[in-house]
Amino acid sequence: MTPPVATECHTVYGRPEPLDWLCLAPHPDDAEIGAGGTLIRLAQAGRAVGILELSRGERGTQGTPDVRVHECARAAAIMGLSWRGNLGLPDGELSDTPEGAHALGAALRLVRPRVLVVPHHRDRHPDHFGTYHLAKRAIHLAQLRKADLGGEPHRIMRVLLYQGNADIHPDLLVDVEGVQDVWEAAVRAHDSQFSGQAISETVTPEIIERRRARQSYWGTLARVRYAEAFEAENALLVDPLAL
Repeated sequence: MTPPVATECHTVYGRPEPLDWLCLAPHPDDAEIGAGGTLIRLAQAGRAVGILELSRGERGTQGTPDVRVHECARAAAIMGLSWRGNLGLPDGELSDTPEGAHALGAALRLVRPRVLVVPHHRDRHPDHFGTYHLAKRAIHLAQLRKADLGGEPHRIMRVLLYQGNADIHPDLLVDVEGVQDVWEAAVRAHDSQFSGQAISETVTPEIIERRRARQSYWGTLARVRYAEAFEAENALLVDPLAL
């Protein structure tokens, strides 16, 4: 059977290149909110880091797709990303579909990340847990030599889950105290979402205060001031001499 035609991945910032880390975001700004500090730390350390939005956020109450793509490019520059793209899948309908999986699988072959960061499957937002399940199929397709995606097969080495709108049980905490100013500037680059009326617990002018409270909680557990939390899909190998 002929596979569905994949949606073309549109570059918003930078240029496609092999990445060390790629963060999947259902909508513009999700990556900054859930994993922005970690991505900034990696970029500052010279790693090739990227973000791929699966939708343009076109059904959001505030902003327009054109405004939001400009905000994404501005935030990418602030964060020091190597690349940022958008897959153009329908906002509000992200799920494990053949069309979406082929589109995402082709994008993974394009930028070839070593580590993939995705929303947690326990998130309350349908697009967030839909992105998780879509990513699982796309990861599988991207490594299959006979999958008709274009490009060379690619295997993701590590999958990490980031916190969105629900609690998680992390087994990985990242110290982000030293990048708070850059992180805040990157989040505030999404001005259409965070300067107007409060729409939800995340689309609100209080977003920095609310997310920093979570970072402070995770930081307390790690004996640092602020930390971001992740769950690993597979067991982490740790050098006991580093503990």
